[in-house]
Amino acid sequence: MSVRLRMRDALPEAMRARDKAAVSALRATLATLDNAEAVPLDESAPRAAALEASPVGAGATEAARRELSERETVDLVRAEAAERLEAAARLTAPAHADRAERLRAEAAVLLRFLDGAEGTARSA
Repeated sequence: MSVRLRMRDALPEAMRARDKAAVSALRATLATLDNAEAVPLDESAPRAAALEASPVGAGATEAARRELSERETVDLVRAEAAERLEAAARLTAPAHADRAERLRAEAAVLLRFLDGAEGTARSA
């Protein structure tokens, strides 16, 4: 099972368990993966057209999305975990100890999804 699917399956479980760190990390990382699949807009395309030239029907205005490879997904999850660890390292003041600990907990959640995914992503 892919890293993304395992993360999607884990989100409702984390919500039921009221694991705030896991819910926060999973929601943010899944949103990052969704955003990474967005196709950039063509700047040369016209932004407005005549109403009669508008597409009609369900999904007619949906933009095609690109699909991330398992390797790209693993790299993005790794980057999200690293970002949290770097932010936690910068929070050195005692007043920020709770926030730093939460960031480390979120990074640990994400890194668990990468255990075993490294070999799969390399062979993909």
